[in-house]
Amino acid sequence: MAPTPRSGVQSIARYIPGGHELGETKVLAVLSANENPLGPSPVAVAALREMAGTINRYPEGGVTTLRRALAKHHGLDAERIVCGNGSDELLALLVQAYAGPGDEVLYSQYGFLVYPIAAKANGAVPVAAPEKDYRCDVDAMLKRAGPKTKIAFLANPNNPTGAYLKREEVTRLADGLPKTCLLVIDAAYAEYVARNDYSSGVELVESRDNVVMTRTFSKIFGLAGLRVGWAYCPENVADALNRVRGPFNVNAAAQAAATAALKDVAFADASRTHNDIWLAWLGGALTKLGLHVFPSICNFVLVRFPADKAKNADAANAFLGKRGIIPRGMAPYGLPDCLRITVGTEQECRATEAALKDFLAGKAP
Repeated sequence: MAPTPRSGVQSIARYIPGGHELGETKVLAVLSANENPLGPSPVAVAALREMAGTINRYPEGGVTTLRRALAKHHGLDAERIVCGNGSDELLALLVQAYAGPGDEVLYSQYGFLVYPIAAKANGAVPVAAPEKDYRCDVDAMLKRAGPKTKIAFLANPNNPTGAYLKREEVTRLADGLPKTCLLVIDAAYAEYVARNDYSSGVELVESRDNVVMTRTFSKIFGLAGLRVGWAYCPENVADALNRVRGPFNVNAAAQAAATAALKDVAFADASRTHNDIWLAWLGGALTKLGLHVFPSICNFVLVRFPADKAKNADAANAFLGKRGIIPRGMAPYGLPDCLRITVGTEQECRATEAALKDFLAGKAP
């Protein structure tokens, strides 16, 4: 008999990332993965090229230079920062370290798909709390939390809905969870947010021993292809993560580029300004077409399409593909009537609006 994975692994629905190709159709706009349409910082690219001749050497195992740069940039304690191969790896490592068979991992109904995958991969049971108006419902989360709940994931802001919880709501969630439960605030899109009532969760990490914040360089910094993320943790959690992570889990290229990217504040500011302008424009333009656009503070919009088979989300996805535009279908998230569309360049946003206008008018691709 051949070896077989344990039952939790067999029950996982594989994560299918956003596409970047359309077969023989020329790609005009990749709007499926919430990547920075302005690309990476030129400073980061220069750092990448500079270190290319040293890739025969192992990366620095403690990621010390990058951790110190992050600490200086955000005013944090470098010893409490743990870096990973994207924040996805850190989310999985947290479940590996804190949950297993017989335990439960709590998350919001339309939260990131990696949460239930990580739970099942470690033999834990994923528990989804229903949302209210496509937004995390703190009361529903607390109602489902119990002695078996070892981790609660909160994406804030949330992907794919673009919604967020205010600072006081996140604090209420942290206050209400069992003390033996680790609250993980996934703040992958924090750099795009400019709301006075929003917090990435840093102050909760500073004041408690059961709250972690994760961040990424894949979004506003434009380094998705290098896979580098980080977590800010209580000392006890940082210690646990450093025991279970691989000794060289962040490659040298990622460390060099990410460290340099932090220095290019002007690039991050330009990326944020671009998103502020075109997020509002795209949402407004698609609303004028008669589509339902969910409020978003991220770098994407979630769009609901009519139930009519000729004008539903699947038909729109196919139509956009024929125009060379790649959005993201949301059926895996339980939102089959929706597409998620990244905010692209001005040209890409205008092309998307024009294509959907033709689609809803019944024109040929």
